[in-house]
Amino acid sequence: MKTLRDVAIGDSAKVVKLHGEGAVRRRIMDMGITRGVEVHVRKVAPLGDPVEITVRGYELSIRKADAEMIEVE
Repeated sequence: MKTLRDVAIGDSAKVVKLHGEGAVRRRIMDMGITRGVEVHVRKVAPLGDPVEITVRGYELSIRKADAEMIEVE
């Protein structure tokens, strides 16, 4: 299983599935990260947290733990 955390800087991936449940999953979906959307990894902080991505035309920073819940292809 490949997650958003595994995508290299400058690469894009398509969201396949969101793992996690309840409020965490809802928060990720509220940010616009849903199944089938294209996500582009822009930057990763020096210690790996957070990850800056572009989704639906806007920039978004998400925590490493949240990025690991997003399965991509």
